[in-house]
Amino acid sequence: MMIKRLLIFGFFLFTSVAFFAQRERVEYLPTFDKRKLHYGFYLGMNKNDFKLNLRESNIANASITVEPTIGFNVGLIADLRLHKNLNLRIEPGLVSNSKKIIFNHLRTSSVPQDSIREIGSTYLHIPLLLKFSTDRYKNIRPYLLAGISYDYNFSSNEANQDDNSSGQFRMKTHNFMYEVGVGIDIYLYFFKFSPSIRGVFAMNNEIKYDDDPNSKWTAPVYYMGTRGVFLNFSFE
Repeated sequence: MMIKRLLIFGFFLFTSVAFFAQRERVEYLPTFDKRKLHYGFYLGMNKNDFKLNLRESNIANASITVEPTIGFNVGLIADLRLHKNLNLRIEPGLVSNSKKIIFNHLRTSSVPQDSIREIGSTYLHIPLLLKFSTDRYKNIRPYLLAGISYDYNFSSNEANQDDNSSGQFRMKTHNFMYEVGVGIDIYLYFFKFSPSIRGVFAMNNEIKYDDDPNSKWTAPVYYMGTRGVFLNFSFE
């Protein structure tokens, strides 16, 4: 539900800002897109969930749900012009969010905390993206984004010798994603402002399995990978 609200908010933001920008009679930054290389930064929000696929296991009625929260992201931009409608971008940054994993099949456990794991995560997020832009119309220019990214999870606990039997839920440190998105370049007097909405999807299984192959926490999980929405505001 919160992801849906984030998408709706982003859509109305895009349309309202673009409407007012295209009404301007003066064309701002007319030579901006002729630069071979330019830089910028971004701020934003994210809503990261997990896609879960469960396997058949000896854990009766295994059921797991994830409750995500809204997080924040900040980073830098380097943009290389390949063609008048195509750019290559790298956007290294930090992404912070938290999630609550609920093991419904353990709710009847004599130890209540066994059924819940709180995961606070901070990632070094490095996407390499292709930006496909339309021709400029007055002070706006819609675009599409697509590419891959690498995430270094500072909070993974992968090397920790303790696992869920000691209350430690572990994730892998190195992960790879693919991203797709849509946005609008809005040319202002001093800079270019670019809001965008992106979907981020894990390519690898991110869970670090417990040492016990019959673990009641990780044995039912066949695949656990990030899926999320980023709402970014870029300044270039």
